[in-house]
Amino acid sequence: MHRVWIQQQVTLRPRPRGFHLVTDEIVDGVPELASLEVGMALVFIRHTSASLTINENASPDVRRDFSAWFDRAVPDGAGYFAHTLEGPEDMPAHIKSSLTGASLVLPVRDGRLALGTWQGIYLCEHRNDGGPRDVLVTAYGSANMRSCAGTT
Repeated sequence: MHRVWIQQQVTLRPRPRGFHLVTDEIVDGVPELASLEVGMALVFIRHTSASLTINENASPDVRRDFSAWFDRAVPDGAGYFAHTLEGPEDMPAHIKSSLTGASLVLPVRDGRLALGTWQGIYLCEHRNDGGPRDVLVTAYGSANMRSCAGTT
Protein backbone atom coordinates (compact mmCIF):
# COMPACT_ATOMS: atom_id res chain seq x y z
CA MET A 1 0.00 0.00 0.00
CA HIS A 2 1.06 3.53 -0.73
CA ARG A 3 -0.20 6.61 1.16
CA VAL A 4 -1.54 9.39 -1.07
CA TRP A 5 -2.62 12.99 -0.55
CA ILE A 6 -4.97 14.53 -3.12
CA GLN A 7 -6.13 18.13 -3.28
CA GLN A 8 -8.21 19.59 -6.07
CA GLN A 9 -10.38 22.67 -6.43
CA VAL A 10 -13.68 22.06 -8.20
CA THR A 11 -15.69 25.02 -9.48
CA LEU A 12 -19.39 24.22 -9.42
CA ARG A 13 -21.47 25.85 -12.14
CA PRO A 14 -23.78 28.70 -11.07
CA ARG A 15 -27.18 27.67 -9.79
CA PRO A 16 -30.24 29.55 -8.54
CA ARG A 17 -31.18 29.67 -4.88
CA GLY A 18 -32.05 26.21 -3.64
CA PHE A 19 -30.63 22.81 -2.81
CA HIS A 20 -28.85 21.08 -5.69
CA LEU A 21 -27.30 17.62 -6.03
CA VAL A 22 -23.63 18.07 -6.90
CA THR A 23 -22.14 14.67 -6.02
CA ASP A 24 -21.28 13.77 -9.62
CA GLU A 25 -19.85 17.22 -10.36
CA ILE A 26 -17.53 16.95 -7.35
CA VAL A 27 -16.47 13.36 -8.06
CA ASP A 28 -15.88 14.15 -11.75
CA GLY A 29 -13.67 17.07 -10.68
CA VAL A 30 -11.40 14.81 -8.62
CA PRO A 31 -10.68 11.73 -10.76
CA GLU A 32 -7.70 10.90 -8.49
CA LEU A 33 -10.16 9.62 -5.86
CA ALA A 34 -10.38 6.46 -7.96
CA SER A 35 -6.82 5.58 -6.89
CA LEU A 36 -7.74 5.34 -3.19
CA GLU A 37 -8.66 1.96 -1.76
CA VAL A 38 -9.48 3.44 1.64
CA GLY A 39 -9.33 6.99 2.95
CA MET A 40 -11.12 10.16 3.91
CA ALA A 41 -12.16 13.16 1.83
CA LEU A 42 -12.76 16.63 3.22
CA VAL A 43 -15.07 18.62 0.95
CA PHE A 44 -14.96 22.36 1.82
CA ILE A 45 -16.92 25.17 0.18
CA ARG A 46 -14.98 28.44 0.03
CA HIS A 47 -17.96 30.78 0.46
CA THR A 48 -20.04 32.27 3.30
CA SER A 49 -23.41 32.40 1.56
CA ALA A 50 -23.53 28.83 0.27
CA SER A 51 -22.98 25.55 2.09
CA LEU A 52 -22.89 21.78 1.80
CA THR A 53 -24.92 18.99 3.32
CA ILE A 54 -25.75 15.35 2.66
CA ASN A 55 -29.27 14.14 2.20
CA GLU A 56 -31.77 12.31 -0.02
CA ASN A 57 -30.58 11.93 -3.61
CA ALA A 58 -33.73 10.52 -5.22
CA SER A 59 -36.77 12.72 -4.66
CA PRO A 60 -36.56 16.37 -5.77
CA ASP A 61 -39.38 17.04 -3.28
CA VAL A 62 -36.83 16.75 -0.46
CA ARG A 63 -34.74 19.56 -1.96
CA ARG A 64 -37.84 21.72 -2.49
CA ASP A 65 -38.93 21.10 1.11
CA PHE A 66 -35.45 22.09 2.35
CA SER A 67 -35.76 25.37 0.45
CA ALA A 68 -39.25 26.07 1.78
CA TRP A 69 -38.21 25.40 5.38
CA PHE A 70 -35.01 27.47 5.23
CA ASP A 71 -36.73 30.42 3.53
CA ARG A 72 -39.44 30.43 6.17
CA ALA A 73 -37.03 29.94 9.10
CA VAL A 74 -34.65 32.73 7.97
CA PRO A 75 -36.65 35.18 5.83
CA ASP A 76 -35.12 37.67 3.43
CA GLY A 77 -35.31 41.33 4.40
CA ALA A 78 -36.23 40.85 8.05
CA GLY A 79 -36.12 44.22 9.82
CA TYR A 80 -33.75 42.99 12.51
CA PHE A 81 -30.80 42.42 10.12
CA ALA A 82 -28.14 45.15 10.13
CA HIS A 83 -25.94 43.59 7.40
CA THR A 84 -27.95 44.60 4.32
CA LEU A 85 -25.42 46.27 1.98
CA GLU A 86 -25.30 43.26 -0.37
CA GLY A 87 -29.06 42.82 -0.62
CA PRO A 88 -31.95 41.50 1.44
CA GLU A 89 -30.94 37.84 1.02
CA ASP A 90 -27.28 38.27 2.03
CA MET A 91 -27.52 38.09 5.83
CA PRO A 92 -30.09 35.28 5.69
CA ALA A 93 -27.66 33.45 3.35
CA HIS A 94 -24.88 33.73 5.95
CA ILE A 95 -27.14 32.33 8.67
CA LYS A 96 -28.38 29.48 6.47
CA SER A 97 -24.79 28.66 5.53
CA SER A 98 -23.85 28.38 9.21
CA LEU A 99 -26.81 26.09 9.89
CA THR A 100 -25.75 23.54 7.28
CA GLY A 101 -21.98 24.07 7.33
CA ALA A 102 -19.01 24.68 5.08
CA SER A 103 -17.50 21.19 5.04
CA LEU A 104 -18.17 17.47 4.90
CA VAL A 105 -15.88 14.61 5.89
CA LEU A 106 -16.63 11.53 3.82
CA PRO A 107 -15.14 8.04 3.78
CA VAL A 108 -13.56 6.79 0.57
CA ARG A 109 -13.70 3.07 -0.20
CA ASP A 110 -12.64 1.25 -3.36
CA GLY A 111 -12.05 4.51 -5.23
CA ARG A 112 -15.46 6.03 -4.49
CA LEU A 113 -17.09 8.23 -1.90
CA ALA A 114 -18.72 5.72 0.44
CA LEU A 115 -22.12 7.39 0.54
CA GLY A 116 -25.26 5.46 1.39
CA THR A 117 -27.62 4.31 -1.35
CA TRP A 118 -29.96 7.30 -0.97
CA GLN A 119 -27.34 9.92 -0.05
CA GLY A 120 -26.04 12.74 -2.19
CA ILE A 121 -24.03 15.92 -1.65
CA TYR A 122 -26.12 19.07 -1.83
CA LEU A 123 -24.89 22.51 -2.76
CA CYS A 124 -27.07 24.73 -0.62
CA GLU A 125 -27.21 27.95 -2.62
CA HIS A 126 -28.60 30.63 -0.33
CA ARG A 127 -28.26 33.63 -2.67
CA ASN A 128 -30.57 34.47 -5.55
CA ASP A 129 -27.54 34.64 -7.85
CA GLY A 130 -24.50 33.25 -6.06
CA GLY A 131 -22.49 32.55 -9.19
CA PRO A 132 -19.94 29.75 -9.52
CA ARG A 133 -18.96 28.14 -6.22
CA ASP A 134 -15.48 26.85 -5.41
CA VAL A 135 -15.16 23.60 -3.49
CA LEU A 136 -11.78 22.35 -2.25
CA VAL A 137 -11.51 18.58 -1.94
CA THR A 138 -8.64 17.23 0.16
CA ALA A 139 -8.32 13.46 0.40
CA TYR A 140 -5.86 11.16 2.12
CA GLY A 141 -5.66 7.43 2.03
CA SER A 142 -4.09 4.23 0.86
CA ALA A 143 -3.78 3.41 -2.80
CA ASN A 144 -2.63 0.15 -4.26
CA MET A 145 0.64 0.31 -6.17
CA ARG A 146 -1.08 -0.46 -9.51
CA SER A 147 -3.20 2.70 -9.07
CA CYS A 148 -0.10 4.75 -8.35
CA ALA A 149 1.93 3.57 -11.37
CA GLY A 150 2.91 6.55 -13.45
CA THR A 151 1.80 9.15 -10.86
CA THR A 152 4.03 11.47 -8.89
